[in-house]
Amino acid sequence: MELLHSGKVRDVYADGDDLILVASDRISIYDVALPTPIPDKGRLLTALSLWWFEQLADLVPNHVISATDVPAEFAGRAIRCQRLDMVPVECVARGYLTGGGLREYERTGAVSGVPLPRGLGEASILPEPIFTPSSKAPMGEHDEPITFADVVDKVGQATAERLRQVTIDIYRRGAELAADRGILIADTKIELGWAPDGTLVLADELLTSDSSRFWPAESYQPGRVQFSYDKQYVRDWATGSGWNKQGPAPDMPAEVVEATRARYVEVYEKLTGNRWS
Repeated sequence: MELLHSGKVRDVYADGDDLILVASDRISIYDVALPTPIPDKGRLLTALSLWWFEQLADLVPNHVISATDVPAEFAGRAIRCQRLDMVPVECVARGYLTGGGLREYERTGAVSGVPLPRGLGEASILPEPIFTPSSKAPMGEHDEPITFADVVDKVGQATAERLRQVTIDIYRRGAELAADRGILIADTKIELGWAPDGTLVLADELLTSDSSRFWPAESYQPGRVQFSYDKQYVRDWATGSGWNKQGPAPDMPAEVVEATRARYVEVYEKLTGNRWS
């Protein structure tokens, strides 16, 4: 095998015509990998992604070749994948207003060029899910929100419309399945690429605690910050620590590591119905 790329969280190896995508226990916020790992995180992300790929397979094909035919040292945290020509945008869907989307709305009344009703606030549910893409920034730089028109400029009208529809379809199906299990999906980011035969294929991870914001439905209350099953807890700690969001990042306290792992485990168990061990 040949190491092709070591990212903030994932490492990608070439193995013949296939790729081996390995999820580490590293955690990244504000496009910076923190020095303190979250135990089991890579295994949790891989298991949850595989579960979602199976649930949504009828909507769009995915890149998974095998979750078991991987090197032994990566067992449980790696997927053998199809090589794809990746789409040069981050595809994001939002059903609720929070985070960077809320900040943009407060400045402009819109998110990624999509106008929204007046009077919305923290955690407001949107009239319908919206497509809010972002750029794929070079390593060390931050992704930036872009408009649908920007996507058209990058990939053409037909492909842009396809990306938007697939992203919204995945969000809607994921949000429906999650709601049945007591979880609200505020937003999610997906990766898409082209197979050699021209098929649009889901790649990377899917509807995980790293790529999505998960909230417990039972305590949801618009107008305030929600309890989060994702890495928002780490973002909040980092903000309170006074860190300037530039590398190198500070070490996380043990209690933040433990609480973050507990959130990842709990949402995995709630969504899949499987006990984590």
